[in-house]
Amino acid sequence: MIKFYFKKMIMLVILSLLFLVGCNDQKVSNEDKVVKVGIMLSDVGLGDQSFSDMAFTGLERARDEMGIEFNYMELNGDSSYEQGLTKLVEEKPDLVIGLGFAMQEDLEKVAKAHPDQSFLFIDGVSELENIHSITFKEDEGAYLVGVLASFTSKTNTYGFIGGMDVPVIERFRQGFEHGIKRMKPDANLLVDYTNDFGNQKKGEEIAVKMMNEGADMIFPAAGLSGLGAIHATAKHDNVFSFGVDTDQFFFAENTVISSMLKKVDIAIYQAVKELNDNGKLLEKHKVLGIKENGVGLAPIRNTQITPTIESEIEKAKQDIINGTVTIKSE
Repeated sequence: MIKFYFKKMIMLVILSLLFLVGCNDQKVSNEDKVVKVGIMLSDVGLGDQSFSDMAFTGLERARDEMGIEFNYMELNGDSSYEQGLTKLVEEKPDLVIGLGFAMQEDLEKVAKAHPDQSFLFIDGVSELENIHSITFKEDEGAYLVGVLASFTSKTNTYGFIGGMDVPVIERFRQGFEHGIKRMKPDANLLVDYTNDFGNQKKGEEIAVKMMNEGADMIFPAAGLSGLGAIHATAKHDNVFSFGVDTDQFFFAENTVISSMLKKVDIAIYQAVKELNDNGKLLEKHKVLGIKENGVGLAPIRNTQITPTIESEIEKAKQDIINGTVTIKSE
């Protein structure tokens, strides 16, 4: 009887140890799981010195700090967003990111075909259950650019160059115009569109036309096309420009006064961190403005920064954060 009881106890101990080892192995396995991300870049792709480059920077930071893995696709020749997104899904990542409003139709088509795949849409909103979204209050950042431009213009004529006449670009224009007219209600704003985010020559041509019409402050929100506009202002005395998305001072150091920062890199990094920490994205739609540190101003150069300028920019910022100022769509 004692012998039988002793054998039974040994068996229970062995089974308990096996159970604990199995649990421990499972715990190690979960902790060691590497988050995988795929991203479909916007139309111009890497080298746009703006949107795609910033998104890539955010993923590189996530890789270096969290050990995630990521792959990316670009439009190439006859390829489409749908083809690129589908290839990323086939790699079975934890998250597929679609960068830019232009791919909404293709993104939703792929998401419907793969309901178990999680997607993140940057610069657009989808009602599909498996697509999360991040959008930005570009009008708030552009509002600060407009306030700053109003202090530095000598002609009181300003130029805005958009990549396309679409809602996201219109938010840039509306914010810029409202910021200028906060300080200079009688200002003259010239507006034109390149209808292409990758045509530097077109951006330059429009900037030259605006300068000939008296504009001495030009703000392009047109991707790579906008760099053409910035380079055009660099060739003329007493004409200045503003960058967009990232700090573009270093592309024309004699002309860029500041840049409207659209912090896509931080937004993507934070989204991947959320996924890494929680196993999923927690919010269906995030909207990032000044208050959320999603948009802002780069350092100010090429103009004298007076206490008045500093005070007015800070006041404009606080008015937006407090809700005293709201930028209404036209």
